[in-house]
Amino acid sequence: MIVVGYTPDVYGRAALEHAISEARVRDTAVTVLNATKGDALADPRFADSTDVGNLEETLGASGISFVVEQDVSVDPVDALLDAMDRDDADLLVIGIRHRSPVGKLLMGSTAQRLLLACPKPVLAVKPALVQ
Repeated sequence: MIVVGYTPDVYGRAALEHAISEARVRDTAVTVLNATKGDALADPRFADSTDVGNLEETLGASGISFVVEQDVSVDPVDALLDAMDRDDADLLVIGIRHRSPVGKLLMGSTAQRLLLACPKPVLAVKPALVQ
């Protein structure tokens, strides 16, 4: 199974696209995980019902087996690492964005935490062109 950390933006869409490609090559399913700590009234990284509908439409059109999971009140890193602890999880796919060294120092880095802590392979991707 391919686990993909999804956010409803260009980074999440890039991760999803690569996860679908990997699932086809490996002939396996995709689990899409979208999580939020729930510590803000509105988290732009948490998919709303329209985003989830579009996501399910894209996955359905791909022809691969999939599950979409949304989790509230958890650290997204912990949720993804828990998903990767499953026996059938083979690869984690995440979208990454460029951040300055100061930005990483002040805000931490979700991608860095996942890359260092995940016990299985991680594929970090970026959108083709971000303006």
